[in-house]
Amino acid sequence: MAEVLAATVVAAPARRPRIAWRFGILALVVVVAAIGVLTWDVPGAPGSRGFWIAVDLRIVSVATIALVACCQAVATVLFHTATANRILTPSIMGFDALYVVMQTALVFFFGSAALSATDGLAKVIVQSVLMVGFATLLYGWLFAGRRGNLHVMLLVGVVLGVGFGSLSTVMQRLLTPSDFDILSARLFGNLSNSDAEYLPWGALVVAAVLAVVWRRRHRLDVIALGRETALNLGVAYRREVVGILVLVAVLISVSTTMVGPMTFFGFLVATLAYQLAGSSQHRVVLPFAALLGAATLLGGYFVLRHVFYAAGMLSIIIEFVGGLFFLIFLLRKGSL
Repeated sequence: MAEVLAATVVAAPARRPRIAWRFGILALVVVVAAIGVLTWDVPGAPGSRGFWIAVDLRIVSVATIALVACCQAVATVLFHTATANRILTPSIMGFDALYVVMQTALVFFFGSAALSATDGLAKVIVQSVLMVGFATLLYGWLFAGRRGNLHVMLLVGVVLGVGFGSLSTVMQRLLTPSDFDILSARLFGNLSNSDAEYLPWGALVVAAVLAVVWRRRHRLDVIALGRETALNLGVAYRREVVGILVLVAVLISVSTTMVGPMTFFGFLVATLAYQLAGSSQHRVVLPFAALLGAATLLGGYFVLRHVFYAAGMLSIIIEFVGGLFFLIFLLRKGSL
């Protein structure tokens, strides 16, 4: 059924040779950047025991970067499809603010020692379940009934995000300076916060979500045409949009619980993917966005770590560039 519906979509013809070349170049950049991060400036002779120990330690960083890039890029593209607006980002629904308020409340009630004492897979699972549960209840409630409206849902998400942010600010102001410093370090998106224990769990969840997304890629093309067109083509629009938003919540929860909030990275990668992919079809845009995200993070990580020796600044610089890009894009577009 999805294939039949997708055949009715009027889309710009994909220039396959050009797309293939761009895709191949991006894949090559990702491979070269990953090899560079793994092997550049490694102590010990290549092939020695010390060399492979260092490489094994760096594999965690590379795998985490690839996983986070995929989550952020795919989640943002899906969110744009569901909302029919390429300005918005998943953070508008308050996911980042919810993560911040959970971390802040933990320090506020139990002290900064609770952050390290509760670290582990159980804490990651609880945080992810709370974030996905919050999103599912919000979407299901606001889309239920005849008055279900996507714009109302987005507005409620913005209000909840502001409320969570205000609550976090109040609790942070009541913390001791030492507790506040420790909490602030956790709240910055930092790829060094990753843990090898989380990777198998995160990779399994993301792989399952990507499998579902890829299987429904043709329906996503129909949803992107708008509500009226999708309904006329026989798509259960509300159910599909709620399903897409739940998948977005899962991807964002995995990324946020692994490395912390990253507000504008997904927007930056998705917007560039639309321009460079040469096609609006999700079978092209989604892999392109994921590869572009991995190339951006891996390339930036390599340059900052081995050229400027400031690997911890990667997320800050990317968020700054992404925020600046967002403002420029918004001013050029003139509206949301």
